[in-house]
Amino acid sequence: MTAAMATALLARCGMVALFLPFSALDKLLGFSHAVEQARQVFGPQWLARIVILAGLAIEVVCSVGVVTGVADRAAAFVIAVYCVATALLFKRFWTPGDFWSKPDGQGRGLFWDFLKNLALGAGFLLLVVGTDGSGLQPFLDAPFASSQPYRSH
Repeated sequence: MTAAMATALLARCGMVALFLPFSALDKLLGFSHAVEQARQVFGPQWLARIVILAGLAIEVVCSVGVVTGVADRAAAFVIAVYCVATALLFKRFWTPGDFWSKPDGQGRGLFWDFLKNLALGAGFLLLVVGTDGSGLQPFLDAPFASSQPYRSH
């Protein structure tokens, strides 16, 4: 394995570490708590359960895709959308109403989490479009193809 391949592997593992193992394990070990959190946004328990299970599937399957390089662009795209969706649904910094009035308020904490989700999503979009200048076209032409991040050039 070359230094470039090892760096790519390390970077991809770092990008998904939040999801696999940590968030996925948190959902599994604290499933009822995760469902209760989701109920605050989605209402009925059956819908909240489906949302948590879908999130768990995304976190596991797409993380494995990103790390292994199998359909990694599609997996990265799904995780990018997931990051934006979770930011908008669960990091609603505008709802506590204390953003401007309390420097250490709940709104400010949620704001930073919101931005972190967006930044992570942007990082996954970089995997989708690549850094070789080819842009979005390779993804659009073959969305489930592997970018083959560990092949020697």
